Amino acid sequence: MKITLKDGSCKEYSEAKSVYEIALDISEGLARVACAGEVNGEIVDLRTVLEEDCTLNIVTANDEAGLRVIRHTASHVLAEAVKRIYPDAKVTIGPAIDDGFYYDFDSAPFTREDLDKLEEEMKKIVKEGHEITRFTLPRAEAIKLMEEKGEPYKVELIQDLPEDAEISFYDQGGFVDLCAGPHLMNTKGVKAFKLISSSMAYWRGDSNKARLQRIYGTAYSKKDDLKAHLERLEDAKMRDHNKLGREMGLFTTVDVIGQGLPLFTPKGTKMIMKLQRWMEDLEDNEWGYVRTRTPLMAKADLYKISGHWDHYMDGMFILNKDDEDKETMALRPMTCPFQYYVYMNEQHSYRDLPYRMAETSTLFRNEDSGEMHGLTRVRQFTITEAHIILRPDQAEEELTRCTELCHYVMKTLGIDGDVTYRLSKWDPNNAEKYLGDEEYWNSTQQYLRDVMNKNGIKFTEADGEAAFYGPKIDIQAKNVYGKEDTMVTIQLDCASAEKFGMYYIDDKGEKALPWIIHRTSMGCYERTLAWLIEHYAGKFPTWLCPEQVRVLPISEKYMDYAQKVCKELKANGVDATVDGRAEKIGYKIREARMDKLPYMLVVGQQEEADGTVSVRSRFAGDEGVKPLSEFVDQICTEIRTKEIRKEIPQEQAQ
Repeated sequence: MKITLKDGSCKEYSEAKSVYEIALDISEGLARVACAGEVNGEIVDLRTVLEEDCTLNIVTANDEAGLRVIRHTASHVLAEAVKRIYPDAKVTIGPAIDDGFYYDFDSAPFTREDLDKLEEEMKKIVKEGHEITRFTLPRAEAIKLMEEKGEPYKVELIQDLPEDAEISFYDQGGFVDLCAGPHLMNTKGVKAFKLISSSMAYWRGDSNKARLQRIYGTAYSKKDDLKAHLERLEDAKMRDHNKLGREMGLFTTVDVIGQGLPLFTPKGTKMIMKLQRWMEDLEDNEWGYVRTRTPLMAKADLYKISGHWDHYMDGMFILNKDDEDKETMALRPMTCPFQYYVYMNEQHSYRDLPYRMAETSTLFRNEDSGEMHGLTRVRQFTITEAHIILRPDQAEEELTRCTELCHYVMKTLGIDGDVTYRLSKWDPNNAEKYLGDEEYWNSTQQYLRDVMNKNGIKFTEADGEAAFYGPKIDIQAKNVYGKEDTMVTIQLDCASAEKFGMYYIDDKGEKALPWIIHRTSMGCYERTLAWLIEHYAGKFPTWLCPEQVRVLPISEKYMDYAQKVCKELKANGVDATVDGRAEKIGYKIREARMDKLPYMLVVGQQEEADGTVSVRSRFAGDEGVKPLSEFVDQICTEIRTKEIRKEIPQEQAQ
């Protein structure tokens, strides 16, 4: 048997060997830190026996795959700890995830004190150093074992497997769990871990099934790595838009109004309006769009034509569905079918295309309660939506323009380095969810693939993420906790025009079906605001700030001059206020700094006499005394150009 190692060298054996035995043969040190093996590109258990020629890489905690094995083992240690302390709890599933692990239990909710107790019990289990062994059972015997242990969720999982399946289990000193692995060889390998939080979850993600209690944790091979991760988590909590946005007074939610329906305060509203005005001017004046305004609801007939009724009904809010005396209506989940009728209001020739329609669209999605979070997933939201009606020969250029516009917007916002691109494809195993046949999907997906390759865009691919009518270019970003959301989407639709009877007159004078691009240029304003809050930790670029300048008179004697300065700033389009409270100037400065303001202007006797302002900023600390006209020119240029000035460390701003 010939084993080719990662460095190209080979090991030859006359008999079968486990991955662990080969690691031990290479070096004892490597065997001590080994977590798993990668055989012919597949991650396998160290216990896996190799019997024929293959490539082998020994995976350690320095590899992402090795870290996942540590975390997966930690989840089993957690499950054992829960069963020791709360023997009536029922175990379900406990996978490794990108930044740690979780395990779901059918039990009473867990408090922080409970998590602390569980951590201590986990430390005991790790210290006991149980060898972890793997064994398999036929399906019937596996079901019987889990029934005897009183684990109904495990029984259900096994029952879903094929009749002839061989079911694998892992035993760590008497605690047995159903699992495909891989796992470490011994519980002592779980050296640094922390239980982070607990929350409610549904069995198999189905809100109609049992409510479970999920415990999140993380694990590393070194305490220093764990410490660094926990510090990152603390920073994430400070940046979390759901916390910081409320503290800054940008938005709130109210139970009697409903989940996923945020209320924006004057500050938050001002920020969204700045984004909206910029986007509308950008699209209309520089990128060749015409603007439309369409209804927020329509009869069911419209959605039946578009296909949303058949393919998207669960995501819609439907009105009067069971009232025979009233028309069945639905709040719109997207604007495309409405804009199609704007296009069809007039006849268009091939010379009129592409015809780019943009709208600031308020949409409604019937999201599950468990899916909603802050501003990132809500039931009512507003997007920079557009639909481009075009000839097929124009598609490549228009798709390229769409990606260029998105990149320009993100670069201006200062968040272009945070994103990745994804080709979202159909799921051929669930073809009934989509319009069109396999040939349609293969051709449209390849079209988007070619456009991104030609433009040098690096991307991943994901099955089952397409719209029901066509594939998408999705621009993805992660929040502070590492969860990925779609920020911007560009969709190619070669199917809808025929359903609506849309056409243009071609160069031969005959009717021809156009293609359609569905796109956003910045995406959802609510989600973008959440993204910006977290990216900047609330310290926004000046042009976006709801309050850009605060004028601070040293005493009441200089209130008139402070008001004069504020009036001049407002006359030039700057959002300015005056802090006229009878407080010491040091207190006012500290409070303005806490409010994350870009600029403070201190004014007193000398400033009034000279027509100047004493400038303090987040960017340079004390910027000195400047003529008022000079400062007005400076900040107006900064706002107009949407400059992103670099922050100085907090201690230097003192």
